[in-house]
Amino acid sequence: MPTICGIDEAGRGPVIGSLFMAGVMIDSGQEAELKKLGIKDSKLLTPKRRVELYAKIIKIVKAYHIIRSGPQEIDSAVQAKNSEFNLNWLEAVKAVEIIKKLNPDKTILDCPSPNIKAYTKYIHDKIGKEVDLLCAHHADADYVVVGAASILAKVKRDEEIADLKKRLGVDLGSGYTTDPKTIAFVESYWNKYPEIMRHSWKTFKNAAQQTLGKY
Repeated sequence: MPTICGIDEAGRGPVIGSLFMAGVMIDSGQEAELKKLGIKDSKLLTPKRRVELYAKIIKIVKAYHIIRSGPQEIDSAVQAKNSEFNLNWLEAVKAVEIIKKLNPDKTILDCPSPNIKAYTKYIHDKIGKEVDLLCAHHADADYVVVGAASILAKVKRDEEIADLKKRLGVDLGSGYTTDPKTIAFVESYWNKYPEIMRHSWKTFKNAAQQTLGKY
């Protein structure tokens, strides 16, 4: 029976924490089973519901694989001297790792790039062989197997943030730059916990410059 893999990410935009890429592989025809569980884009689900679905997803799918890219790896991609490499291409490289690991017959990928054609070609070239690949915008909403992948990635992202809060003993918020708690944390702790932050993000740069400017 042909296999289908859905790939999505969580943690692309925050200044704190990692980017997680997840791949979920199912047998063709299992989409109905996922839909019956209530699988959808992770952004449309509560944290509690995502955790519940995570446990169910990993039990019924054929295989899954999750990759973590830490802040330092993200900074390296964003600040690369090769202007052709950026966060989009880092995601593409990780997607290739997932495809090679799971080896599905078909892959559906939530595409972060506005240029779907170029992104698809980049992945094809990295794999080094012809594969059945569909890159699409909003794939996490339009394809249930990609929605399942988005849930796995999001739960892992949430777990990391919860672990950081517990380990540091400080409420750092969601990690996103729209969160006042996160901004306050970065401004206060940018030089104490720099390893958990993305130095290439404007929020981090501003915090460092404001502090250093006082001396």
